[in-house]
Amino acid sequence: MKKLILLLLLAGAGYAAWYFRPPPPEAAGPGGRGSRGSNPADMPPVPVVEGRVERRDIPLYLDGLGNVQGYNTVTVRSRVDGQLDKILFTEGQDVKAGDVLVQLDPKPFQAALEQTQAKKKQDEAQLENAKLDLERNITLLAQKAVPQQKVDTQKALVSQLEATVKADQAGVDSAQVQLNYATIVSPIGGRAGLKLVDQGNVVHAGDANGLVVISQLQPIYVVFTLPERHLPAIQREMAKGKLVVLAQGRDNEEQLGEGELTVVDNQIDITTGTIKLKATFPNDNKQLWPGQFINARLRLTTRKAGIVVPASVVQRGPDKTYAFVIKDDQSVEIRPIKVEQFEDGLALIQEGLNEGERVVVDGQYRLQPGSRVKTAGGKPNEAVAANSDAKEHHGKPGESGKAKAADEGKTKAAQ
Repeated sequence: MKKLILLLLLAGAGYAAWYFRPPPPEAAGPGGRGSRGSNPADMPPVPVVEGRVERRDIPLYLDGLGNVQGYNTVTVRSRVDGQLDKILFTEGQDVKAGDVLVQLDPKPFQAALEQTQAKKKQDEAQLENAKLDLERNITLLAQKAVPQQKVDTQKALVSQLEATVKADQAGVDSAQVQLNYATIVSPIGGRAGLKLVDQGNVVHAGDANGLVVISQLQPIYVVFTLPERHLPAIQREMAKGKLVVLAQGRDNEEQLGEGELTVVDNQIDITTGTIKLKATFPNDNKQLWPGQFINARLRLTTRKAGIVVPASVVQRGPDKTYAFVIKDDQSVEIRPIKVEQFEDGLALIQEGLNEGERVVVDGQYRLQPGSRVKTAGGKPNEAVAANSDAKEHHGKPGESGKAKAADEGKTKAAQ
């Protein structure tokens, strides 16, 4: 038994010595275990795509979430009670101001109008007779055939009947207005929505839902919000001239329209720390629709001769953004950078890079400080335009798994 235990201990010690033995010299290198301590400068050059830091005029944008609103939106309601006799519009139809939308049964209103007109004629006849009596009494008063009191009484009667006729005229006008209200017209030009009441129903002036909603689509508003810290810059640029606002689809790929900033709200929302802005769009192609959510981009200004690189140059580490800069000896260094904005596949660099410097556009995943590189394909100065992956990196510095796979393919092709 003791011999068996001793044999097991010897076998374990031998296995441990074999497992922790140092790697053989041929195992050292880029793919071997000994590569951890190797000097990057001694490794084979890594194929990369090279680009140059350039200066360009770059527009600066402020991005916010926006909501489209009709330039004018009206819920058409009945101003009188009555039976809905005819619906004279089609749902989704473009209507003009003054177009007849709905006709209520006019007969009750017509009857009321005729009644007030008849009452007015009756009182007008009495007024004419009272005026004739007044003229006769004035003549008799001159002949001292009637007392002064009778003339004064007749004058008061004429004045009373004149007031009655005026009241009758007001009644006629009111009845005419009620009759006119039976014909409901569109107060604005725009697009008719879904009908809210069907033909034959009795509608009332106090109904909450109304008959139909009309929205004016051309022009149209976009209301969006931005952080309050941008307010001084917006006011400063508005004082210089008009500011352009772009309406983008939710995927930021399709531009739906271009408008102009027209209103900055007069107060900041204290709960969110944002300021509300309104832009007006001509909406010629009607791609903007009331209630639609869009991404609004306010073009604040244009940065003249800004430092730019392809967006794929920008890499993101745990606590910073950086770029691989190619030195004169074809080795690379990691340079911390600050990015101000990504736009159209380009990164506007705030600090960290200088015009004319060479940077790695593609192939960064195999690099480390001091690695030697060789450029693969294209002229360095054309990398900004030729980089097909630039838009994939828009707003997302660093490389995804797909980008790394593409880099591997380019590396194998270059080798």
